[in-house]
Amino acid sequence: MSWRKDEDERPDGDEGDEELDENDYKTQKDAVLFAIDVSKSMLKPPQAMGDKKADKDSALTAALKCAYQIMQRRIISQPRDMMGVLLFGTEKSKFRDDSGNGTGYPHCYLLSDLDIPGAEDVKKLKALVEDDEDEDEIMVPSKEPVVMSNMLFCANQVFTTNAANFGSRRLFIVTDNDDPHAGDKQAKSSAAVRAKDLYDLGVVIELFPISREDKKFDLSKFYDDIIYRDPAAEAGQSEGPKTSKSGDGLTLLNSLISNINSKQTPKRSYFSNLPFELAPGITISVKGYIPLHRQTPSRSCYVYEGEEQAQVVQSETAQVDFAARTVEKSELRKGYKFGGEHICFKPEELAELKQMGKKTLRIIGFKKRSKIPSWASVKKSVFIFPSEEQYVGSTRVFSALWQKLLKDDKVGIAWFVARENAHPVMVAIFPSGNPDNEEANTPYLPAGLWLCPLPFADDVRSVDHVTAPARPADELTDQMRQVIQNLQLPKAMYDPRKYPNPSLQWHYKILQAKALDEETPNSMDDLTLPKYRQIDKRVGGYLAEWKEMLAQKARDLQNNRAFKREFEDGDDERPAKRAKPTKKATNGGGAGPANSNADLKKAHEQGTLGKMTVAELKDIMASKGISTAGRKAELVERLEQWVEENL
Repeated sequence: MSWRKDEDERPDGDEGDEELDENDYKTQKDAVLFAIDVSKSMLKPPQAMGDKKADKDSALTAALKCAYQIMQRRIISQPRDMMGVLLFGTEKSKFRDDSGNGTGYPHCYLLSDLDIPGAEDVKKLKALVEDDEDEDEIMVPSKEPVVMSNMLFCANQVFTTNAANFGSRRLFIVTDNDDPHAGDKQAKSSAAVRAKDLYDLGVVIELFPISREDKKFDLSKFYDDIIYRDPAAEAGQSEGPKTSKSGDGLTLLNSLISNINSKQTPKRSYFSNLPFELAPGITISVKGYIPLHRQTPSRSCYVYEGEEQAQVVQSETAQVDFAARTVEKSELRKGYKFGGEHICFKPEELAELKQMGKKTLRIIGFKKRSKIPSWASVKKSVFIFPSEEQYVGSTRVFSALWQKLLKDDKVGIAWFVARENAHPVMVAIFPSGNPDNEEANTPYLPAGLWLCPLPFADDVRSVDHVTAPARPADELTDQMRQVIQNLQLPKAMYDPRKYPNPSLQWHYKILQAKALDEETPNSMDDLTLPKYRQIDKRVGGYLAEWKEMLAQKARDLQNNRAFKREFEDGDDERPAKRAKPTKKATNGGGAGPANSNADLKKAHEQGTLGKMTVAELKDIMASKGISTAGRKAELVERLEQWVEENL
């Protein structure tokens, strides 16, 4: 019943996959270009407020630090994605190394070209933001106002030449100027045309505005004509771009990083435009996502460190037979072992075996939510969301189904085939409530429908359930209940967003130190470690009382058991006919077997247990319920340990 790691991964193309044309279904490479405004207001440091948590960096420095940290993460976690940094509004102009002074794009400075980030790019950006090394006087604002159409056209050229075939291309604009062309309608119109060109090219423009205490960022002045939003993707989101505020207790850097991280990785659907058949003749289309997925360190390539500079290894794979002859792909046959023999199949026969019908999600009935047991969850659930691309009106029908399931507290039972060659499964369609609702147990998960895979009859093993009898609560249980109640998480809920995986973070830190030639860190921040001081402050007194109660109960139980054994041994010492004492027993040495706990304790104190024979030791240990296996030395040691613990 346990799911394998590779069950939800897409198979290779030679496994008979269907032809996939949907961009959302492909493994997309992402290209992000930061466009950061360089102006006097962006260079102006915040006012001193006396608060330790208040901002100390200017808006430009915070934006560059944000780009630096994002680049650090992407160089490790997303090694195939591209990133670049473009400064606009600078006195100097630069497009590329072979472009002279960048006269084609005045007041635009391409600090880092759009490419896969390397160690040199990170070091260059680090020197600019941390060491304040601006020897080239890059961060000097221009005396003339910037022309936004030039900046957008420059970004267009960067994306066209460097990331022409990327599935995801995005332009991140960071600025505090909500109206760069005040009173100039011609400049606004030119910028809107360039933005439309980017949109037609498939580039998504994301705005990260910075507001001041005395000035609120107004999108209607300029950027409403620049940013194109997808109505289907932002259904139910009435808010526009999140504004980062400079000068308050929440630092501008953390706010920018939080806002950019929310849009850093594009949503990649597990399946796209899947037909969802609610009833005969009623079909809508949905997309599927896997929001909860266990992250593990991914090895993207091999690195050779035998030379001065580490190099990526170019690996080649070849299949050979026993004679070391290279086997061509056309010579390979796939098959199964059955009855001791290998049954081979042709590729088209294998593809036909895997066909279990077209991809679909078909409801076959409904059940009460309480009828689905918790043990029936055997794999990760898939979150589905309506798509208007195939069937117009899918969102309205999907919403009606979701509301009805929530209202009646029911789940749907459906037949689910994710791909043409995927294994069919039975799923339960669970509705999740609005995350803003106080009764929601998972506010970090979206509202919608979830496909929970159910086991077949062959997947369920017959296990004899042995239930322990219920024990009545005693004073120890009542005391521990107070401890548990005072150690509840906030709102009695675990939020995974607050606890990064410590082993994964440590892995990335070590890789980052190696890639950037930095010192290897000695420690890491582990948010999963218990807060011992806070625990002691909350329940220290309760735990001390509970420990005393436990010790007292243990002493009482030990005394009762010792008294019971002493009473039983006393009964055994009164036989019907008095036995004749042996020579060893009458001897002053006292090496004979101990007939009572008192004699056994006395023999242990005198160190005469080792003088007993093996038969005598086994008789005593058997009467006490101690294992009699092993040699004499082991028997003596085991008996001495029992005496020390019980007498």
